[in-house]
Amino acid sequence: MYARFGKRVFDLVVGIIALPFVLLIIAILAPLIHFEDKGPVFYNAPRVGKDGRDFKMYKLRSMKVNAPDLTMPDGSTYNGADDPRMTRVGAFMRKTSLDEMPQFLNVLKGDMSVVGPRPDLRRETELYQGDEALKLTVKPGITGYAAVYGRNSLPWHDRLALDVKYVRTMSFALDVKIFFKTFSTVFKQEGVFVEDENPS
Repeated sequence: MYARFGKRVFDLVVGIIALPFVLLIIAILAPLIHFEDKGPVFYNAPRVGKDGRDFKMYKLRSMKVNAPDLTMPDGSTYNGADDPRMTRVGAFMRKTSLDEMPQFLNVLKGDMSVVGPRPDLRRETELYQGDEALKLTVKPGITGYAAVYGRNSLPWHDRLALDVKYVRTMSFALDVKIFFKTFSTVFKQEGVFVEDENPS
């Protein structure tokens, strides 16, 4: 019952409450993003959502224009503290997760949930092993189990294992727990960047 109906109600309530704050954050950061390198404010990131459908995930642009794609040895996207592709304001947004705030618009559209597995690129979904594709049976989230218990400091397949665990145990109580845990994780800047591996 929760997965079918209650979760959407939860998403709409949180999304509507968050919307004024999201618009304020965009209004403040948009000029800073644009004037640093005169590039676009938003990055419409192609991602894979529920049932393997492609969608555009909205983000505030944190990288330089036309930055190349860097990947980890396991095939996941590189996200390091020393990433030369990030702009100055982008580095700040990445640490505070403010670049993710426009995804509340994805939630209101129905592409995403407030809580769920973080969405992957199409090329990353082709590297799933075992039961990892189970994460595609639910909507991706702005925050999620793996996002608050390890974030990018965990190896990618360990994060996918947490995503699968979330799908199998999803409940209103778990979503509320993850939602509030997100604030402390972001405030403490825990696991923001990948550790001890080199991109290619």
